[in-house]
Amino acid sequence: MIPVPLLVCVVAVWCAVYLADTLLRSSATHRISYESWLASRGLMLSPFHVRWQTTMFNRLFAYCARINPRALYLWFSSGLVFGIVAMLGSVVLLVKTLQQTLAQMTTDNPRMGGQQTLQVVIPGVNLPTSQLAYFFTALLLSGVIHELGHAVAALREQVRVNGFGMFMFVVYPGAFVDLFTTHLNLISPTQQLRIFCAGVWHNFVLCVAALAILFLLPLFLFPMYSTGAGALVTEVVQGSAADGPRGLSVGDIVTALEDCPVRGVEEWSSCLFHLSHTPQTGYCVPTASLQPSWAHGRAFKRLDGTMDCCSNNSLTDLCFSYVKPQSRNNREREYACMPVRKMVTGTRACHTDSECAAHSNTASVCVTPSLENQTRFIRVTHPPNTHMLFVGYPPHLQYSVSITNFVPRFGFLHLDLPVFLETFCKYVVSLSGALAVVNSVPCFALDGQWMLNALLEATLVTVVTDRQKRELIGFFLLLAGSALLAVNVALGLWMVTAR
Repeated sequence: MIPVPLLVCVVAVWCAVYLADTLLRSSATHRISYESWLASRGLMLSPFHVRWQTTMFNRLFAYCARINPRALYLWFSSGLVFGIVAMLGSVVLLVKTLQQTLAQMTTDNPRMGGQQTLQVVIPGVNLPTSQLAYFFTALLLSGVIHELGHAVAALREQVRVNGFGMFMFVVYPGAFVDLFTTHLNLISPTQQLRIFCAGVWHNFVLCVAALAILFLLPLFLFPMYSTGAGALVTEVVQGSAADGPRGLSVGDIVTALEDCPVRGVEEWSSCLFHLSHTPQTGYCVPTASLQPSWAHGRAFKRLDGTMDCCSNNSLTDLCFSYVKPQSRNNREREYACMPVRKMVTGTRACHTDSECAAHSNTASVCVTPSLENQTRFIRVTHPPNTHMLFVGYPPHLQYSVSITNFVPRFGFLHLDLPVFLETFCKYVVSLSGALAVVNSVPCFALDGQWMLNALLEATLVTVVTDRQKRELIGFFLLLAGSALLAVNVALGLWMVTAR
């Protein structure tokens, strides 16, 4: 469900703005000066919508439109081809997303939840409030680049740009350009296509550029940050399994989980996945160390069928199982409640007794923590500190710790700078790509409407000579595209808010 405090805050702010606007417009004293002030600054206010328009960027757009005309022709012609392909691809993508949504609605499989190609994003619901700054900044940047493409393409085709502006609708920012309609209607359909496709083309280019920066970030930050030496801890959730005096701290570098080396975020995730889907790791312990006094009572079965032998709820002891040295033939297992840190510190990981015998001159046995089926015991290596010992469900460890690949080379460098750049690039990739897809849909009020109309005028003029028939074909195609997008948005909103 939508968080009530966030909803109340948004509605309260907009109500206050609309109330102030209404009072000033109805005031006999301040009405004229207020409306003049709004007009001089290019501001327009309406319920849940504020808009600002200016001509201060027109010279910049004109300058960009004069840079290497031949190169710009090839650039926007490439955008035309991309726009047509994107229009067809967006329809296929929306159909696929609709199928995935319907499949998710009719299944009880929880793993289907994250398999949608496109998802509706609602701040505070499926977008954490801590990520709002990334989201809105990336969305605004994507919108500005989109409109920059329209403006430069229009000026190159001799269409006047009346102005550039930004707006805020509820909580979503955006941008727009105001083109002179008379000039736009005088140029050929192919020229119109270059203008209409320029927005989604620039969104695609921005998406590719952000993706390239994301992959090349280690190279860009190499003078200041090193990678490949481990995963740097940037945040530990307070009160989690990784918190505490012997847990992880901000600035620690994790180099291994058990015998699985960790060189970065990818290895951290893969090691945790591997450990959660494989049998519990054991530890080589000298046979002479298996003291009978460590057994506190008889072993007993838990509800899930696993064995336990520590009945005193000790925070320092753990139940271990091993094959009794005197009973190698029948493989009889013994259980002992042992001091866990003493048993696993400096010991070698193993899965069988033979592995211990191959790497030790003394008689050793492989002891294994006896835990519940989904629970694992994991040694987290973060030198120069002693191992952090984790007992629990491995994904909980992953959710408790935020890590990064980048380790500062100098003490004055901030730990979160690479995280900020990585996160921002990821948001730019997803949001700019989403704008390219959504605006390509042949739908009323989106770029896809004008792209489709110009495409039909450019291709069907010799096949369907009657202009009204061409407009009728375009109307039904737009109606179908609008319905497809509306159904996806409606079901997406329901899926997000209903759960």
